[in-house]
Amino acid sequence: MVETALVKVGILFGGKSVEHEVSLLSAKNVMDALDSDRFELVPIFVDKAGRWLLVDSLDFLLGGAAAESDGVAISPGLLVSFVPGGKGRLVHLSDMASSTFVDVVFPVLHGSCGEDGSIQGLLKLAGVPCVGSEIIGSAIGMDKDVSKRLLREAGIPVAPFYAFRRGDAIDCRKVLEELGLPVFVKPASLGSSVGVAKAEDASELQAAIDAAFKFDTKVLVEKFVEGREIECAVLGNGNPVTSVVGEISSSHDFYSYEAKYIDKKAAKLTVPANIDPTMTDRVRALSLQSFHVLCCTGMARVDFFLSKDGSLLVNEINTIPGFTSMSMYPLMWQASGLAYRELITQLIELAMQRFALNEELKTSV
Repeated sequence: MVETALVKVGILFGGKSVEHEVSLLSAKNVMDALDSDRFELVPIFVDKAGRWLLVDSLDFLLGGAAAESDGVAISPGLLVSFVPGGKGRLVHLSDMASSTFVDVVFPVLHGSCGEDGSIQGLLKLAGVPCVGSEIIGSAIGMDKDVSKRLLREAGIPVAPFYAFRRGDAIDCRKVLEELGLPVFVKPASLGSSVGVAKAEDASELQAAIDAAFKFDTKVLVEKFVEGREIECAVLGNGNPVTSVVGEISSSHDFYSYEAKYIDKKAAKLTVPANIDPTMTDRVRALSLQSFHVLCCTGMARVDFFLSKDGSLLVNEINTIPGFTSMSMYPLMWQASGLAYRELITQLIELAMQRFALNEELKTSV
């Protein structure tokens, strides 16, 4: 009997991002859930300087025992780089004659240089399948300004907002006259509530904008929506499906970074959400519509605000949702009957199927 070779899965984690630590927590769960009967794990750590290193595990990183170089924590691993057109070949930079090959890459990277299309473009050039959305869906989903404008154009309701670039003249009083009080200020292209602040007056708004510009070159000022935070998970390529709907309630002023990842008592996760069947259907339908409008593939988590008057607004879409123990994406799928391990398996299979279809496209006339 001929044994089937294991599929080599490169788990890409860490990253040059303020969400680096969240990525480590997510990656640990994904690695632990990988089906060892089908897949061979190839951990690839991206440190905060942007260096890629092959490592044995991430346990020492989670334990805070990493060495430092130029003030940046790195691992005792092999420096590597993908070769353009190399079909998954990772060259060992210390010995250019040596290589490691992967069949597919699962980027568990949050934030810039991870879920914004940059890694997805690199992997496309390298000729290796990539879990999750491709370049365009990743780039659109990461930019809250662009994604909200596309959703609005498609008739999908979003909260009123302004977007400002660094250097723009901003009349805070005029913004507040238009949007009302309070408002939320967000870096346009970050997740995990990093840099998000609530402003109650013009001086607080200016301070929040200044703080957000430390993380991004574009920021959003968004009308406050009083309501419940509802979420739905999407899985698939051409014919995606949705999970049961979940709800997050926080004891903090809003669902902050601390509430998501540090204070485990701050957030209450309710899966399935206590909403009526009609609203559940509406959430799931809008999730699929948003997924398609924003050119997503593979996976996404769609976040909503459900107002007291019953109106539903899309807050944002996340193309590489968290996979930590407190993350809603895997929890909603578990509640839908899809176990964590099978979810990871399906995501890998979807990436390989999509890659195979793309390989059939003509490249000459």
